[in-house]
Amino acid sequence: MQQQDVRFGKVAVLMGGKSGEREVSLMSGQGVLTALRARGVDAHAFDPAAQPMDELKRQGFDRCFIALHGRYGEDGTVQGALELLGIPYTGAGVMACSMAIDKVMTKRVWLAEGLPTPRYVLLHRGDFTREQVRAIPDDLGLPLIVKPVREGSSLGVTKVTGYSEMQQAVDAAAALDADILCEQFIAGDEVTCPVMGEGADARALPVIHIVAPEGNYDFQNKYYTDVTEYRVPCDLPAGEEAAIQALVLKAYRVLGCRGWGRLDVMIDAATRQPYLLEINTSPGMTSHSLVPMAAKAAGTDYETLCLQLLAGASLDYPPAPEARA
Repeated sequence: MQQQDVRFGKVAVLMGGKSGEREVSLMSGQGVLTALRARGVDAHAFDPAAQPMDELKRQGFDRCFIALHGRYGEDGTVQGALELLGIPYTGAGVMACSMAIDKVMTKRVWLAEGLPTPRYVLLHRGDFTREQVRAIPDDLGLPLIVKPVREGSSLGVTKVTGYSEMQQAVDAAAALDADILCEQFIAGDEVTCPVMGEGADARALPVIHIVAPEGNYDFQNKYYTDVTEYRVPCDLPAGEEAAIQALVLKAYRVLGCRGWGRLDVMIDAATRQPYLLEINTSPGMTSHSLVPMAAKAAGTDYETLCLQLLAGASLDYPPAPEARA
């Protein structure tokens, strides 16, 4: 019989939610739930789309493992609710999450800190003409990428190869978000690098080189096929992995992240310059997910990874000792 692990008390695994990534979140959450229970944690599934957040307090939960992705889970809203409830949670806090979910706000912070990220044009739904849309490739070149500012899992992302494709790509992104990001396309190697910890103690896990069919790392190839190749340990030239790890650590720290995160990077094939694309503050934990893959390459199995993340659950504003009594 599995020995009970009483260190963490009663744990809620938050999964599902209301975002476009609900299906992926349910897969992540089920994986985490199974892993925690296998290690003796008193863990329970909790779907914020099915019951109000204050039920966490009423049901006596001591901490939360956030396995939500996208809006209402990775954007600071759930984190804010948990701060008010006083229940420690995994991952980044309110401000870091609210910045990181916004790809343009993230770029602004990185650029202000001198960190490399592709050039971009920001559009606001209903506030541009067809002529302005059609002219964007004059600024960013072709091909280019169009995507919603606050979605993940490649939802609403289009690679535009010609002027005639611009309007359709912008419309697809605008259907998911009021803000549309048009971004310079970096041709080269696509890599991702998870980070764990906080501040000076944060550490980068091994870099994963993603090789997708025809370079198309979309929703289907991320979660439902086995045709994408993940090279870890990565096959980058000597010194490049360490340079990317140093870059993502700085990018993670300047946003004030804690707990864990995963940063996506493109390496220009001609110059070998890495460019930061975005950061995920509640990365996937499915069978195809990349953080567990990198952790395994570093010698940490899935169940141990889940326990480590849960052990790091915290609050932006922990109650004072007298307030706890």
